[in-house]
Amino acid sequence: MQFLLRLVARLPLPLLHAVGAFLGWVVYLLAPRYRKMIARNLQGAGLGSVRLRAAVVCETGKGALEIPAIWLRPHEGVAGLVVKASGWEHVESAAKARKGLILLTPHLGCWEISGQYIASRMPITVMYAPPNLKILEPLMRAGRDRGAAMNSVPADMRGVRAMLKALRRGEAIGILPDQVPGVGEGEWAEFFGRPAYTMTLVARLAEQTGSPVLLCYSKRLAWGRGYMFEIEPLLAPRPPESAVRTLNRSLERIIGRCPEQYLWSYNRYKVPAGVQPPGG
Repeated sequence: MQFLLRLVARLPLPLLHAVGAFLGWVVYLLAPRYRKMIARNLQGAGLGSVRLRAAVVCETGKGALEIPAIWLRPHEGVAGLVVKASGWEHVESAAKARKGLILLTPHLGCWEISGQYIASRMPITVMYAPPNLKILEPLMRAGRDRGAAMNSVPADMRGVRAMLKALRRGEAIGILPDQVPGVGEGEWAEFFGRPAYTMTLVARLAEQTGSPVLLCYSKRLAWGRGYMFEIEPLLAPRPPESAVRTLNRSLERIIGRCPEQYLWSYNRYKVPAGVQPPGG
């Protein structure tokens, strides 16, 4: 498996994306549960057009096949795939406060390259959940933790403590804000019109440290031309809405810019074990 992934990583990005789009359709046609999840999530968000669904299938396939290249190519070459960046002035402004920085990278575009691009410019500690295929975890850790700029920590209390220490050193941390948390680690908040169990970790870390929060993503450009990195602050809260609803509303805004590149196959609306369903 590792040998095959290393071969895939050597392919040029335009070819990776072309093959990924094809494989995306293969999986879509052969996996009814996967197909239904995409359709249900898009329709629930009011984005049920056939054209958009077709684009989602292609982009999801591209996203899966580009990961070996992001993990296994030299770090400098990976960061160089970001051909355009905007909003870095928000990072520079936040750094002046020396209170650390919380960077949120949702499942939009290529979130793996967002971390690599940030790590090429500043140290960052990122939280991760082990992949379903255990054989991929060593590759993922090796691909992320190249050099001293990026440090991956597990999604547990040990990881939370490591991120707190990084913030108190004035460093950046990275979190996937649309990952469904475990029992006691989230609250129900609207996300594209439906209740989604949303992590409270971001708000708790910001409150404890005074660290500013920024939202970033790397949009996949057509024809394998690379990625466009964008970073910006969260939207201002609308009292009396909760911090997690403000977070979800901010996510809705950036997802709306390129909805075809969001991971609609992810079960964002699941009820974690031990969590009371919304309205229950």
